[in-house]
Amino acid sequence: MCEVKLSSQLTVLSIGVAAVLWTQAASAATAADMPNTTLQTITVTANSSVRDAVQEDSVYIDDYTPAAQASHLSDFLDVVPGVSVGGTSSVNQRIRVRGLDDTNLKVTIDGARQEGALFYHMGDVTIDPDLLKQAEVSVGNNSVTLGNDAIGGAVAFETVDAADLLKPGQKVGAKLHTGYASNNDELLTSATVYGAPTENIDLLAYYGKRNADAGEDGKGRKIQTENSEGENILLKAGAYVGSDHHVGASFSRTENKGKFPLRPDFPAGGWNPIIPQEVKRDTYALDYAYNPANQLVNVDANVYQTSTQILRNSDGEPGFEFDAEVQTTGAKVQNTSIIDSSIINGVPGVHKFIAGVEHYKKESEMTRDFGNASTDEATNTSVYLEDQWQMGKLSLTPGVRYDRYESPEYVSAGKTYDNVVGALAASYEIAPRTQLFASYTQLFNGPDLSQTIFNSDGVDTYVNNELKAEEGDNAEVGIATTLRGLTMADDSLKLSAKYFETNIENYIEFVRAGGSRTGMNCTTGQLGTSAAPEACQGVINNDEDFKIKGVELSADYRADNFNMGLSYARARSKGEDTGYNISSVSGSGSESGDKYMVNLGYAPTNTTELGWRSTYVADVTPNTAGDDNEKPGYDVHDIFMTYTPTQIEGLKATLGVYNIFDETYASHASRNSIDDDYTDFEMGRNIKTSLTYQF
Repeated sequence: MCEVKLSSQLTVLSIGVAAVLWTQAASAATAADMPNTTLQTITVTANSSVRDAVQEDSVYIDDYTPAAQASHLSDFLDVVPGVSVGGTSSVNQRIRVRGLDDTNLKVTIDGARQEGALFYHMGDVTIDPDLLKQAEVSVGNNSVTLGNDAIGGAVAFETVDAADLLKPGQKVGAKLHTGYASNNDELLTSATVYGAPTENIDLLAYYGKRNADAGEDGKGRKIQTENSEGENILLKAGAYVGSDHHVGASFSRTENKGKFPLRPDFPAGGWNPIIPQEVKRDTYALDYAYNPANQLVNVDANVYQTSTQILRNSDGEPGFEFDAEVQTTGAKVQNTSIIDSSIINGVPGVHKFIAGVEHYKKESEMTRDFGNASTDEATNTSVYLEDQWQMGKLSLTPGVRYDRYESPEYVSAGKTYDNVVGALAASYEIAPRTQLFASYTQLFNGPDLSQTIFNSDGVDTYVNNELKAEEGDNAEVGIATTLRGLTMADDSLKLSAKYFETNIENYIEFVRAGGSRTGMNCTTGQLGTSAAPEACQGVINNDEDFKIKGVELSADYRADNFNMGLSYARARSKGEDTGYNISSVSGSGSESGDKYMVNLGYAPTNTTELGWRSTYVADVTPNTAGDDNEKPGYDVHDIFMTYTPTQIEGLKATLGVYNIFDETYASHASRNSIDDDYTDFEMGRNIKTSLTYQF
């Protein structure tokens, strides 16, 4: 037995929820009904097409109970094979897909692109999980519809709508939520009000606040911060115009402020002082849909503006004070047509044509040490066409996309890159509910904005004037099947396995000066061994070509009131010239290790659910230039319980113990070094409780 020590500040909320859960569960089920070990429920659903089923996993927040207590993206995104999230605070969480971080992923919030990098010690994705309804992950780039800047795939976050919360016939409603976490004394409170004043209008307003102190790792050491405060706002409105048109508008804000280390991916102390910092994201979006009663026209369009900003206040001390911001403005129009292929070429089957155009502009601005502001920008226009052609048991999906990318003036002298890429996917049903699939997609990504805090005047960073765009391809092959009636009439077992290879040519890398690299020369871009008058802050250059190989396996069994999920994922990168792994600004290369995950859930009654989640990650020694530190393996276990009493409609209580055995570990997706002073350790044992009331 592990000894669980409650924080001396564990609130009445925790005690109250625990009492409700355990006493009600005890009266609802006898000891014989309770399993010895239970594992948590997760729902990773798939769309109807074979390609989507194995390459686009959707994590639905309401169906994944621990996510209702999530304070970090890793609390639910890590369940997708091939995905991991590093960083232990709200300002440095970083998504990785097959080892590539979010600078190589297309990340959207309600369709709005989140572009640009502010500071390589901080994460670029700023959103609180309490706002979310769904997170759809494209593991790898397997479609031209993703657009550019998606070398490793995409993550699409969707916030909750009024339609998701309104009950049949309900005109107005509200949802109150509060939660507490013992490790860092985190308190979350939120309220959502929503309604449909008429049949064709829906409205939603959300406000949430999250306060926390510094958490502790398994050895009782403080991690990341002294204190932090998060504030979230979401406003949405939608209206149907006639029977064919729908328009919507939304605004969301996530703001985190507090005292964080200067470099938030390192432990605080000495050379890494804790200073007041604030990270804020604002997203404005308008969307329009036109769906007349025919299969040729199904239009979806959106226009948006989103900005992410870092504000630092160091009480006037030079070197720490700056205001950095990246703003992205864009629009997208897409139409889907369904056509009987016999009309076109006489071959039986159905074509699903997806045609679209996307344009966006990303701008960066930075003021440092009370100096003059500096700016830069880049724009991209994409036109794409994809044909999902279903012919009985065989489906083919060819696609083509054209990109016109105008690069930043600072990074690549405003050079324009015109590029055409293609893709082809195929699947064949070899047996009922069993498909073989394969896909090949060409990749393209023009030189991105420089990290905003280094984008001052160019004198302290060497940039290759002949910088090439990143190109390459992603190929996958696999099998997916669903077996039914194995142990009872209504059970199901879903199995999938795939092997992938991603080739990246002209990989663009920013190498930061420091340590033995203090003699980086701004004229030549070469490294030296001592400081020089022409020394640089860093170098932006094309690195070598890389290949990433890996496998992803998953099994999901469901039967009546029991479910079990198993998954395994691995990805390995290797440079063509040196044999080194892809380096990473967050430390120790991009290798995330072999990850095994088990999720089990059991519902002994209609009102009670129990679960357990176990994650094991093997150790790995990155093969990266100058970095042979071993990333130690770790195993982490979580347990939870939910109760939905019938006596009070709309009430739901949750109790969970996360990292039960108080493991001291650092995620391989975080900064990870053999030296504790350079390692971003995860939180130790954490008891979370929450109450939700919807009426």
